[in-house]
Amino acid sequence: MNDRAQNSAETGAAEFDMHRVAANIDRLVHANVASRTGGLSPIALSQVWWDWASHLAASPGRQMELAAKAAMTAGRLMDDAMRLDIQADDVRYQDPAWQGWPFNVLAASHKARQDWWAEATTGLRGMSDAHEKVAGFVARQITDMTAPTNSIFTNPEVQRETWRTGGQNLVRGMQYLREDLMLAATGQRPAGMEGYEVGKTLATTPGKVVFRNNLMELIQYSPTTGQVHPEPILIVPAWIMKYYILDLSPENSMIGWLVGQGFTVFCISWRNPGPADRDLGMDDYLNQGVMAALDAVAKVVPDQKIHATGYCLGGTLLTIAAAAMGRDGDDRLASVSLLAAQADFTDAGELTLFINDSQLALLEDMMWKQGVLKAEQMAGTFQMLKSNDLIWSRMIREYMLGKRGEPNDLMAWNADATRMPYRMHSDYLRRLFLNNDLAEGRFDVNGKAVALTDIAGPIFAVGTERDHVAPWKSAYHIQRLTDTDVTFALVSGGHNGGIVSQPGRAGRHFRLHTTRHGDVYLDADTWAETAARHEGSWWTAWRDWLVAHSGPLGKAPAMGAPKAGLKPLCDAPGDYVMQE
Repeated sequence: MNDRAQNSAETGAAEFDMHRVAANIDRLVHANVASRTGGLSPIALSQVWWDWASHLAASPGRQMELAAKAAMTAGRLMDDAMRLDIQADDVRYQDPAWQGWPFNVLAASHKARQDWWAEATTGLRGMSDAHEKVAGFVARQITDMTAPTNSIFTNPEVQRETWRTGGQNLVRGMQYLREDLMLAATGQRPAGMEGYEVGKTLATTPGKVVFRNNLMELIQYSPTTGQVHPEPILIVPAWIMKYYILDLSPENSMIGWLVGQGFTVFCISWRNPGPADRDLGMDDYLNQGVMAALDAVAKVVPDQKIHATGYCLGGTLLTIAAAAMGRDGDDRLASVSLLAAQADFTDAGELTLFINDSQLALLEDMMWKQGVLKAEQMAGTFQMLKSNDLIWSRMIREYMLGKRGEPNDLMAWNADATRMPYRMHSDYLRRLFLNNDLAEGRFDVNGKAVALTDIAGPIFAVGTERDHVAPWKSAYHIQRLTDTDVTFALVSGGHNGGIVSQPGRAGRHFRLHTTRHGDVYLDADTWAETAARHEGSWWTAWRDWLVAHSGPLGKAPAMGAPKAGLKPLCDAPGDYVMQE
């Protein structure tokens, strides 16, 4: 190498090192900012504020309209102050004490503020649709935070309880607050969860771990019926949760119920990743997760097709895997069931409000520094989406009224959170949430594109009416993205409670309809109007659907496949689920 070439190479190397150092400095700064803002991008929020404020400033007519509405509302409140009748459509004001003065005025004023801000943040010509939705969300969070229910000085229920107990409710509330803060600071489980223990009172369906790799364990459950259908069921849970939401207490276990219906059931249990797993990506979870599990199931139950079932993000991952299998001519799937899962993120709910380039850059740099997205950081996001239910109502009940909520198995599972690798979560947020690559035909698996139209088997998809994580209309899009028969069930309840809905549970209902390949597509609202309504749990309809796509009952397979190198490793629920 001559001197000129050597100097050029050295200059290039120096510039590369300089760029890398500069990029790392920026990332550290962003990560430190994120640690102080809860992962929210102040730049993204300031862009929203500027978009709203500048367009409002340039709209004098709109200003006059909002000012007039505020004046009329204030005048109406003053005129009717002594005879306001607060409607009980807001659960915060259902107690009769809110009907008396001055609390009726406080409640009505709060509702008026909410309505005014909802109107003030919408309908501004020129403001982007995305910014308008964020502005409305932020305004709602602020008005919820300042509701009169949240202060002892303006909440008649708290005042009544304080008078009745001589202030002991506040003493208990402070004790509960101190206890919760200490448990959170030391990384311990929330108070009241002592009676729930994995392997003893939770995740107790008998079985064996028959396969394990660096990313997951595969559990095979022991048969409880004399005969079973030949096609096994493989469950793919979300990697952001412990799998046993589908195997809670014995009387509330989907896995236990499926085994009792004559099915051989397998379930993936993901390992809880740490900083060393930062570079695990989507392809890793597909290859070492779903595909490795399918390979293992095929060894235990050879020459049989498989009913694959995915829940939440696990359903999204399964959808991608099924599309890749269809692309590659792999016909091992008898059917695909998707429980509260999304493939098209166009209508993915309020989570999408904070999925933009600025927000993701900050979040990615925070995860880059940590190696993972921590469980408490993810939990905070979901709490913000339902702040009334998950933050303010709990604060009032426990810290002001001094009443601890009764713990249950679902609460215990919710407290047993997991982490997510930096690369995997970044892939998920950018490729799916932000860019919607899967629905729009740009998603690749192992370097080759996939299309949802390549999914060949029938699909059973479930959406829940009050889902704030995967809104049912978003889950419903699977009907227009695939070229196969889709049976869609719209079930009562929320993201978790609607799915974990065992037969015999009171007050449950669902709508069900099958769209055959070639049928005219129905939009979500039309579908909801025409689908037949049924009382009870959707589990029974799903079982009947699975049976209709299964062969006759026969002998149950052995546990594992020793001849194929799959010896039972340990009893269910396995080792990975125990990881902190």
